[in-house]
Amino acid sequence: MQRNVIVGAGSWGTALAVLLGSKNTQVTLFARNSVKASYMQEFRENKTYLPGVKIPPAVHVTSDWHDIKDADIYILAVPSHMVMETARLIKASNSAGKSILLINAAKGFDERTGHLISVEMRNLLESGDAFAVLSGPSHAEEVGRLMPTAVVAASSERAVAQKVQELFMADSFRVYTNDDIAGVEIAGATKNIIAIAAGINEGLGFGDNSSAALVTRGLHEITRLGLAMGAKQETFSGLAGLGDLMVTCNSMHSRNRRCGIALGKNKNLNEILDELGMVVEGIKATSVTKKLSEYYQIDMPIVDEVFQIIFEHKDPKETVLDLMLRERKGEAISEEEQYGDY
Repeated sequence: MQRNVIVGAGSWGTALAVLLGSKNTQVTLFARNSVKASYMQEFRENKTYLPGVKIPPAVHVTSDWHDIKDADIYILAVPSHMVMETARLIKASNSAGKSILLINAAKGFDERTGHLISVEMRNLLESGDAFAVLSGPSHAEEVGRLMPTAVVAASSERAVAQKVQELFMADSFRVYTNDDIAGVEIAGATKNIIAIAAGINEGLGFGDNSSAALVTRGLHEITRLGLAMGAKQETFSGLAGLGDLMVTCNSMHSRNRRCGIALGKNKNLNEILDELGMVVEGIKATSVTKKLSEYYQIDMPIVDEVFQIIFEHKDPKETVLDLMLRERKGEAISEEEQYGDY
């Protein structure tokens, strides 16, 4: 019998466990905190991160690492900066020669190296192992309540993407496959930065016009970087690109947007993060993306301004003026950008 494990019992990991459990798929949900795990196992609720959502009987919650050794599929629902560390622990604790499928459900770069997580996984995984990414417009608060959602399962191997599709496909959860794993990862990480910018826009009291401009030009920046890094342009107009960007920039479920709103009101970043009580992936993604844009010589003015607000304490009001007074530009991505002549 296939053993499925979700590592990470935050809102997203819990929502995915509820989704799988609702279709009677046996799954073990691993939580680092033993008290939290015991409570969830007994009372069938993640009261901290997903209150009011019942955890189905098919879900076993544990904090004992031995309970998740030698599984077949591991879904990594931890913050992006912990993905590689978690993957290494899994590989080290599993029996020698045991082949596994790792599914990254986080959205971000490897903070230590600045690489895509799929690139780092190539150095870790062995022959017989497989890797995939699950991404798209999917707030945990809605997935956990089985509201209609559509996402992307991405892998460089079609059979692997289809296996992930089969695992997660449900009445309320539609999964499309995609072989552009780099594009899906880039879109998932960078959209959080644009969501912070959209929140700043709202915090400053600006309206729909500026919000639409930010999101549209943000997608342009993301796409340019993606093309420079070898991704496919069509990925950025799909669920993992435009879809995830829209939901993250417009929903109050989005931590990145809420963080941006507070920054727009000149609140202190550390206080904002304490109030949110959860990781804001866009903070780390901004630092990495800034470096990538410089390395690939890609002009990303919105990313630059968010970077200055977060790390250089620039007044958000100044960023708007600086963006509006930039030199005149054409709108479309040029042929050179599209086909890789930089």
